[in-house]
Amino acid sequence: MAPTDADDRGEVLWRPPPDAWTSTAAGRFAARHGHDSYASLHDWSTRDLDGFWQAVADDLGVRWRTRPSAVLGSRAMPGAEWFPGGRLSWSEHALAATATRPDEVAVVARSQTRGPTELTWAELSAQVARCAAGLRRLGVGPGDRVAAYAPNIPETLVALLATASLGAVWSSCAPEFGTRSVIDRLGQVEPTVLLAVDGYRYGARDIDRTDEVATIRAALPSLRHTVPLRYLGTGEDGWAALLDGPDPGPPTHLDVAFDHPLYVLFSSGTTGLPKAIVHGHGGITLEHLKVLALHQDLTDADRFCWFTTTGWMMWNYLVSGLLVGATIVLFDGDPGHPDLGCLWDLAAETGTTVLGASAPFLMACRKEGRRPGRGALRWVGSTGAPLPADGFRWVHDAVGVPVSSISGGTDVCTAFLGTSPLLPVRAGEISCALLGCDVAAVRPDGTPCPPGELGELVLRAPMPSMPVRFWGDDDGSRYRAAYFEDIPGVWRHGDWITFTADGSAAITGRSDATLNRGGVRLGTSDFYAVVEALPEVADSLVVHLEGDDGGAGELLLFVALADGVEVPDDLAGRIAAALRRELSPRHVPDRLEVVPAVPRTLSGKKLEVPVKRILTGTPVAEAVSADALTDPRSIDVFARMATGGPQP
Repeated sequence: MAPTDADDRGEVLWRPPPDAWTSTAAGRFAARHGHDSYASLHDWSTRDLDGFWQAVADDLGVRWRTRPSAVLGSRAMPGAEWFPGGRLSWSEHALAATATRPDEVAVVARSQTRGPTELTWAELSAQVARCAAGLRRLGVGPGDRVAAYAPNIPETLVALLATASLGAVWSSCAPEFGTRSVIDRLGQVEPTVLLAVDGYRYGARDIDRTDEVATIRAALPSLRHTVPLRYLGTGEDGWAALLDGPDPGPPTHLDVAFDHPLYVLFSSGTTGLPKAIVHGHGGITLEHLKVLALHQDLTDADRFCWFTTTGWMMWNYLVSGLLVGATIVLFDGDPGHPDLGCLWDLAAETGTTVLGASAPFLMACRKEGRRPGRGALRWVGSTGAPLPADGFRWVHDAVGVPVSSISGGTDVCTAFLGTSPLLPVRAGEISCALLGCDVAAVRPDGTPCPPGELGELVLRAPMPSMPVRFWGDDDGSRYRAAYFEDIPGVWRHGDWITFTADGSAAITGRSDATLNRGGVRLGTSDFYAVVEALPEVADSLVVHLEGDDGGAGELLLFVALADGVEVPDDLAGRIAAALRRELSPRHVPDRLEVVPAVPRTLSGKKLEVPVKRILTGTPVAEAVSADALTDPRSIDVFARMATGGPQP
C-alpha cells in the first residue's frame, strides 16, 4: 500500500553512514552551497532554478566550448530555453576520463552470443575516432541521423559516441523488435546510415535477423548506407571496414548548441505511432551528471551495470555512467538463462558495484528464494514498475545492500523520483523527489494533495532534459497534447503518486489504469503485490470495466501461472481472501481468468489500458501494436474474449 502516516510506513532498511556529508558528492555539494539537510537542498533546487543548475554545471565539471549568457532564457513550459548561447558536446564529456586514466578499463561487456570483451579508455576513444572517420566517409555530418538495429554491445556504444561527436543524431532499436516496430520508429527520423546485426543468441536460442534487416532496409528510403555487423556469425561484417583506414588520431567533438539533438528516443508505441522524443546534448549532459553523481552516487571507482536493451531509455542512462568516469558493464542476453542467478553471477564476476534491474525481475528472484549475496555491490537499482515493500526487504536480506528505486520515463530520459545517499531507504518507498524536480501530487482540478492522499504526478517547473521537441511535430501540437493538455503550464506525467510528510513517495500505477470501485481508488501496483505473492502466480493483470450506468462495473483479473503449475481449485478463493484482507472488499475481482501470458511491452510494462480497450470493443489493430510486445501472441486471448471466441 502507499505510505500514509508513520503507523503504516515501511521499516527503515538503510541509513546513510555518519560521514555521508563528506564522503559523497551529494553531501559535499550540499555543504558547499550552505545546506545541512536534503529538504533544504531540494527546496533550493526547485525554488532557484538558475542558482541550482549553474551550481550543477560548475561543480560537476560541464565543459563549455562557449559559455552561455544565462541559465534560463525562458522558463515557459513547454518551451523553456536552457543555457542560451552555450555550446558543448555530450561525447566529449563521456570520453573525458581518457586524458587521465587511458589504461584503466572503461567498458566491460558480457554476452551470450560471444566471448567477454573489455575496452580501456584509450581503446574506447580510438574506436570512437575511427568510427567517426568512417561515418564521415559515408557522408554523415551535423544533423544527419544514424540508426542502429543492434544489442547492448561495445560496437553500439562506439557508434553512439561517434555519431554524437559529429553532431549527428542517434537512434536505436533492439534486435528483438519486430520489423513493424522498427519501421514505425526509424521511419520517422529518416536515417541515412543503419548499423544492423545479423542476429543474436538469447539464452540457448540463436535468433537470425537477416530477413528482418532486409525488410527494414527496404522500408527506409532515406538510407544511403548499411553497416552490417557480424554478431551471430551468419551475415556480412562491415564494422571492420567502417573502422579501417589511416589513424585519425584522438576523437574530435563538434561543439553544438545546448538544445542540439543528441538522440531520438521512442515511447512504447503500444497504441499508435511511437512518440519520437528528441533529447539535446546539453539537457542530457546536465541531467545525467546530476542524477548519476548526486543521486546514483556513482564515482570513477564504480562499475555500473543496468540490465537493459538499446530500445529502452535505461541504456542511455547506463552509458552516461561514462560522464562521471565510471566503468560501465554491458550485458546482452537472457537474464533468466540458465536461471535467475545470471545477473547476480555477472555482477560478481565483473566486480559490479551498482547493479540495476526491473522490479519484476527482483520480485521473481524473491519468489524463487534466491540469495545471491553482496559481492562488490553497494546499491541495487530498480525501475520499470513499482517495487513492492517485499522486494525492498528481499534485496536487503538476500543481497545485503539498499535499493535505489527510481521512477521517471523516456520523456525526460531520467527519473523524477529516486534515492539520495543522504536519506534513509524505507521498504516500499521511493526516498525523495530528485534535485531540480518540482514534482507534486494533485487532484483532478490541479490543486495539491496533502501528504497521504493519492494524486496525479505533475511537474511544476522545467527541467533541462525535457524533450527539445518531438521529431516531425513542427507546430508542437503533439508535444503539448502529450503532457500539457490537462493543466496548462504543468507537466502531467500519467502516474498515481502519494507523498509522505517527509517527502518520500510511492508510485501506484498509471493513472489511466486506476481501479475505482465505489469511490475507492487504488493503483494497480498495490493489487499486483498481493496477487503475485501467491507462489502459483507468475504474473497478473487487472482491468476495471466501468458500468454504463455509472455503477461499480466489472473488475477482471487475469493470471499467468508459474511453470508446471496446474490451476488450483481454490485459487480464486485464496486470491479473493488475500485482496479482501490486504486491500479492500471492493477490490475482490468479479471474474478470474487464467491466461498463457500477460502482455508486456518490450521494456516490460503491462498493457492494462490496451487490454481494457480490446475488451470494450476496440479492434485489436487499433488498441495495440503487436510488434511492440515481448510476446505478440499474448494479446490473442483477450481478442478472443472480446468476440466470445474459444479460450485456450
